[in-house]
Amino acid sequence: MIDLKAARADPDRFRAALARKGAADAFDSMLVADERWRALVPKVDELRAKLNIKGKPTPQQVLELGAVKNQLRTLEDDLVSAEAERDAWLAQVPNPPDPSAPDGNTDDDAEELRRWGKPGPEGPEHTEIGRFEMERAARLSGSRFGFLVGDTALVAMALYRFALDRALAHGHTPVVPPVLVREEAMYGTGFFPTDRSNIYALGEDELYLTGTSEVALAGLHMTEILDALPLRYAGFSTCFRRESGAAGKDTRGMFRVHQFNKVELFVYCAPDESEEEHDRVLAIEEELVQALELPYRVVNVAAGDLGAPAAKKYDIEAWFPSQQRYREITSTSNTTDFQARRLGIRYRTEDKKLETPHTLNGTAVTDRWLLSLLENFQGEVPDVLREFGAPARVNK
Repeated sequence: MIDLKAARADPDRFRAALARKGAADAFDSMLVADERWRALVPKVDELRAKLNIKGKPTPQQVLELGAVKNQLRTLEDDLVSAEAERDAWLAQVPNPPDPSAPDGNTDDDAEELRRWGKPGPEGPEHTEIGRFEMERAARLSGSRFGFLVGDTALVAMALYRFALDRALAHGHTPVVPPVLVREEAMYGTGFFPTDRSNIYALGEDELYLTGTSEVALAGLHMTEILDALPLRYAGFSTCFRRESGAAGKDTRGMFRVHQFNKVELFVYCAPDESEEEHDRVLAIEEELVQALELPYRVVNVAAGDLGAPAAKKYDIEAWFPSQQRYREITSTSNTTDFQARRLGIRYRTEDKKLETPHTLNGTAVTDRWLLSLLENFQGEVPDVLREFGAPARVNK
């Protein structure tokens, strides 16, 4: 969540920044509820103080204490209600965007930073090159599911191991996290309440299937006090997304599916190091894409297109010959202190003070990399993946 003390001190700055995410109204509603709560606090404290009578009260004082208790009970109920309303609005206020994020709220508003590699000519779609059992998966699980079979599966496995190996070389500790988490982890990372419609829920168990390892890696240290920063992790997990609102989008092939695998980079760091860490994670992602020789571009995502937790996000979009356009295959976000504050994570500074760390996340590899690789190389497999068990060529 945002720093409420800082928001009270400089509401105009927060409001202007949050307006770029379309959240100025939620911010103002939160401030109104907060003002109501703050006005009630001294009144409640004053009545509580009146109950502290030294010695045995007189009959008159007993009568007065009864009236004070009745008043206090009413005001305490009002205080609880005001705090609940304030916190409900606070949960809906996203992280303010970084000033360097461009204005706008769509993919078209993103700022292109650079390109690498030469886009290839139009060619067949990935399902025509690799072996993806889409019809059988639809019979088994419904639409937007697919089997990866044979050589195609081996290349996918090599990609994950390749990404983990590179992440390890850059100081990230490998993690295989849970994919089922409690509600507080979804709220803590900022996916609830705004992205709730995209999350699969197991109501009977009060658990949720994560759409990214980011949730589990952020929750790894929830409520803890960290003694040493930075902490860097690389999580591999299967991810699940409803793709709510994606009706009619990317219905062909495996580009937009409900289940996929992913290697996620995650960092906890001191606030004055997060910008540098963001650039470092992006550099790792670019190193991976270049090692596979996939043509790509890097974009700075528009403020209104950022998720609730992100202050700034870079996307890497690889070239897809079948679509003759760049499509997102990875992103990296700086969520500043937003997630750590919601999750109750702090760290001990050199002078022993407790502060809120910044958290960052970035995708090392997802299944989309496999799709772009198949389309760009028409079944040939880069040498870099063969040491991780990939075949020289994918045979359908």
